[in-house]
Amino acid sequence: MSDLLRAPAELKYAEELDWLESVDDSPKPFSWRLSPKMVRLFILGSERSDGLDREISQKWFGDRSFVERSIVTLASDRGLLLIGDPGTGKSWLAELLSAAICRNSTLVVQGTAGTTEDHIKYSWNVSMVIAKGQSRESMIPSPIMTAMEAGSIGRFEELTRSTSDVQDALISILSEKYISVPELGSDQDSDNIVFAKPGFSVIATANSRDRGVNDLSSALKRRFNFVRIPVVTNKKSEAEIVRFRTEELLRRHQIELDVPPTLLDVLLQSFADLRASAAAAGSDDEKLESALSTAEQIGVLEDAILHGTFFGEQALTARTLASSLVGSLARREPEDLAILNKYLHGVVEPRSKDVGGSWPEFLEGGRDAIATLS
Repeated sequence: MSDLLRAPAELKYAEELDWLESVDDSPKPFSWRLSPKMVRLFILGSERSDGLDREISQKWFGDRSFVERSIVTLASDRGLLLIGDPGTGKSWLAELLSAAICRNSTLVVQGTAGTTEDHIKYSWNVSMVIAKGQSRESMIPSPIMTAMEAGSIGRFEELTRSTSDVQDALISILSEKYISVPELGSDQDSDNIVFAKPGFSVIATANSRDRGVNDLSSALKRRFNFVRIPVVTNKKSEAEIVRFRTEELLRRHQIELDVPPTLLDVLLQSFADLRASAAAAGSDDEKLESALSTAEQIGVLEDAILHGTFFGEQALTARTLASSLVGSLARREPEDLAILNKYLHGVVEPRSKDVGGSWPEFLEGGRDAIATLS
């Protein structure tokens, strides 16, 4: 896996999955590789009470009820829709579920304004069609059709960003569990229908901030069980997520560097302050354009670490952290810069005087970054 920029979960955690499969003696739905209990354990990590001979790492941090409801939904014949704000771990949870259930998380359709019905059904190899005509051999199955034929999990990212035509096509797949291929004829012997095998299901994700882009029809909503993933507000849980994901990124870059707990606290507190400010804002102009998600915290921290490693003192500093935060969150000029400047003067400056620690250096780094961008 060292030659892969980003290995899918089934490759990254292949050894864990192999071991869990070897000791799993619980009933498994359909063609699942792991039982529901083992799927949950793979995602949430093992505890001493599980009585396992080895520790299984926790990979997704959130309420266990969200994971359990997701697993139960996939064991039925309904689709699963993970919905929440950007950066709440929806796609990561979908990937982990697919990896644990069918050892393939790569059957993915990315929803955009340019996504067409062909992307979730099939298209054609034009050169083969010209040479030999339309046949199953010249057909290019979509990731969803491939999942249907294999009895696996298909994933649909950003469902609400796709058009109503695409969403309508998905209704038929979720309802009928087959795809008709009229180009292959209507005769029963012409193999013109692709049926889903047991175990097939769809995990879709949608950002709650995308409401009004392409709202889901009531018919499509009925085909999904909704699991709403909230923004992590518990400081301890968020610290665990940031630390876990940052350590993975550092391993990918082969950087050996510790994140001082005091600087992690500064980062977490800064995002908490900015979220509170956004919640109290009277209009969108008074809010940062950023969603201030946990994923964005991870991005800010990674950027600061890499900058310090390549161009700094081979260490993470409060100044670099502040510069990374301003550079990452200032997306509109001058609105976002004004909001960040107000935060530094109204919150960070008094705190640097009262608390001290890393805050004075953080304040200085933030001011310098804003001055550079202004």
